Amino acid sequence: MTTVSSSGRPARFIPLGQADFQRLEHAGYLKGLLQPFKGKGSLEAWASQCRALRDGLIALAQRQVLPQARAYPFSLLEVQLAQQTTSAGTTFLRWRNLERSAMGVALWESLLDRPATPASLIDDLYAMELQRIVLNMQISLTHSIARHAQECASKMAQAEAAYQRRVHRHVVSISTTPKESP
Repeated sequence: MTTVSSSGRPARFIPLGQADFQRLEHAGYLKGLLQPFKGKGSLEAWASQCRALRDGLIALAQRQVLPQARAYPFSLLEVQLAQQTTSAGTTFLRWRNLERSAMGVALWESLLDRPATPASLIDDLYAMELQRIVLNMQISLTHSIARHAQECASKMAQAEAAYQRRVHRHVVSISTTPKESP
């Protein structure tokens, strides 16, 4: 299927569609939020599902978005879409210059403003930016949810340990208390 830009030209960048996301089973992790978590195990499992979804989104960007953004004619531009791995271990899409000395949406904006940027690429660059914004939001949310779920699982483990210590002390005190004779 050929996508047509608002200018009537065939699009060079094809944004991700619903079918691309369905492969990630994207609805499953939100359903996981609204359940009665009874222990750390179920939270850790849900955190793992969220991390897997985050990793799937990153892989989708690497397989389908970046190859298009790096292909001709975009490869000729002074500003390109690239991936950046953060210290938290996740990956986002960023605009950067060829020297890798600057990064950010301001570079994309300046690329659009340059007279040297072909008008035929403006719609595609806009579609890329919209795709970048949405993917980064989805990656960020799934990363944050996974991190919070893991923290909650750790807190539940601490609560369980405190509870078990108290229960154990109570059982020990009952068993060591002298019983009254009739």
